[in-house]
Amino acid sequence: MFKNKALIIFGPRQVGKTTLVNLLLEGQKESILHLNGDNYDTRELLSKPNVSELKSIIGNTKILFIDEAQRISEVGLLIKIIVDQIKTVQVIATGSSAFDLAGKINEPLTGRKFEILLLPFSHTELVKDFGLLEEKRALEQRLIFGSYPEIVTSQQKTKLLKLLTDSYLYKDLFELEQLKKPILLQKLVKALALQVGSEVNANELGKLVGASSKTVEKYLTLLESAFVIFTLSSYSNNARNELKKSRKIYFYDNGILNAIVNNFNPLQNRTNVGSLWENYLLSERRKLLNIQEIDAEMYFWRTTQQQEVDYVEIHFDKILAFEFKWNEKQKARFSKTFTKAYPTAETTVIHKENYMEFLREV
Repeated sequence: MFKNKALIIFGPRQVGKTTLVNLLLEGQKESILHLNGDNYDTRELLSKPNVSELKSIIGNTKILFIDEAQRISEVGLLIKIIVDQIKTVQVIATGSSAFDLAGKINEPLTGRKFEILLLPFSHTELVKDFGLLEEKRALEQRLIFGSYPEIVTSQQKTKLLKLLTDSYLYKDLFELEQLKKPILLQKLVKALALQVGSEVNANELGKLVGASSKTVEKYLTLLESAFVIFTLSSYSNNARNELKKSRKIYFYDNGILNAIVNNFNPLQNRTNVGSLWENYLLSERRKLLNIQEIDAEMYFWRTTQQQEVDYVEIHFDKILAFEFKWNEKQKARFSKTFTKAYPTAETTVIHKENYMEFLREV
């Protein structure tokens, strides 16, 4: 499969990592050993890896599949030993926490791994499965319930989203020793959900949830590493009036966003349709860039005079600028300050009549 390299599949919980591996292994004639890091005895067995013990555990197995690998304390060293010294074995590992899995794997496995980031279903994947017309008809559903695999196919979307948010979303975070205030985390996540599309400030968030800015920053880092949120920084080419250190925070999935604030009302009864639309477009664009393996930088742009561009994407020396409007009849103008500062930038307004182009082409 991947000669002299381990295959590492990581991403949020409940996005289908184990299902993907099972599909990859379907029909394999080679012997497979499946271990799960959620099991205590597996963690104990693999906690202090050495060559002789690993050979004994693996035996004649040709494929070793380690699920929830982030739960195993020395998993990076374990995989390194197998890749380097038990070369007849192909290692496949899944993990649900980038902060944990990457910390234990990146350094030991430099040059020894192939990585796949798996996120909730993308617009492109859903179009392939349901068809262009059906997916366009399902747009409101995506803005409200998101694109987690189980949610897309279920008739009990609200119930499952609440279960996902309550039981799985923060599981890895709650298990960390340094995360001693789960209620604070939940307050912070709700505050972020209510401010999607707006600039966030650690000091202001701290006052809102009753924590220091340092604690807020730590929790934001953990939430981003666990694929709950992602950050857009402000774009600046050192023009005098551009914001240089601002940021906005978005959620990887609209369903999670709505579950956090417990609001699954139809769009016609919502006052935050613009924010939902912006979050959906940016999370889907992020998935698209990931799937197409495009190394682009994602920003927003704003000045001290409150002039703003919703989204700026940098491809080497190429600048793409986008404004997001839910209603195609709503006027959208790009700031002259922006177009003057970046005369070569390609500017586009994205609305519900042309959004599919934004989510299938880069």
